[in-house]
Amino acid sequence: MADSLPAVPAQYAVGVDLGGTNIVVGAMALDGSKLHGLQSAPTLAGEGADAVIARMARMVNETIDATMQETGASREAFIGVGVGAPGTVDRMSGRVLKAPNLDWHNRELAVPMSQLTGLPVQVDNDANCATYGEWWLGAARGGVNVIGVTIGTGVGGGIIVDRKVYHGSSDAAGEIGHTTIDLNGRRCGCGNYGCLEAYASGSAIAGRAREALANEESSMLRTMVDGDLTRITAAVVYDAAGQGDAVALEIVRDTARVLGAGLANLLNIFNPDVVVIAGGVTQAGDALFEPLRKEVRRRAFKSVSERCHIVPGTLPGTAGVVGAVAAFIAQSTGQPPA
Repeated sequence: MADSLPAVPAQYAVGVDLGGTNIVVGAMALDGSKLHGLQSAPTLAGEGADAVIARMARMVNETIDATMQETGASREAFIGVGVGAPGTVDRMSGRVLKAPNLDWHNRELAVPMSQLTGLPVQVDNDANCATYGEWWLGAARGGVNVIGVTIGTGVGGGIIVDRKVYHGSSDAAGEIGHTTIDLNGRRCGCGNYGCLEAYASGSAIAGRAREALANEESSMLRTMVDGDLTRITAAVVYDAAGQGDAVALEIVRDTARVLGAGLANLLNIFNPDVVVIAGGVTQAGDALFEPLRKEVRRRAFKSVSERCHIVPGTLPGTAGVVGAVAAFIAQSTGQPPA
């Protein structure tokens, strides 16, 4: 019997999820088999871009060291770094063009990160990465055409067409939160009126709860924050809805209707097989997803809605890291990860 061939050493990439509040870093083998060396640290954006980039690079190097200890891999086994950054990015130059949460404008990211880590670095939008992570290893696994919606302080999105992230002509595709759902609606932080983000983001949900309580006394929301309405967050609303509070339930249902209308537009345009929704809003569970799916069925073409599964994300806290690794693989090889 012939001797078996020697095993090919695994190769790894490091994923970085850069947020306005936290930085999350982890390493993965290129086959997506396991996440190693996962760590999180405050972004501390107020210290300036140079300090944030230095912190990210230090975390990357620490994650590599931890992965080497855990797996026995050599430093040479690490082929690069993918970074998911908020705001608009230029993937070719590796710059963050505008990230309001970080107060970054036309900031180089790939070059200094590469200098500090000794590895090639690829940059993509954070919501694109979160969607790609859910497609590769999460709730949208196996999907061909996928829409991802990330709901937190704002509403982000990503679009996958034929298993590849669709970036558009200027890397700005997927700004789902800034699609208009009400011509004369609420003012959005972007300056427009009636954006989906102005209704469905975490901050918008909290704001609508405070508005509702101005005319409604009988709600546990008030007692949950000891009467201090400034302490109401979207998470508090989801918690109250889960306990059956009428005011909170109506806010969640209204959010579902608005989000459903926005998604129905996207379904009719892109005809995806999966829509994955990630972020804190998934805490609302069936109180959100049941009316959301009903609204989509009511508004989207039947042949479109019947083929599409609307699901919550299954990689809370790590979708961005996993997707940043996937984005690095895709940009480096020209092919989506296997």
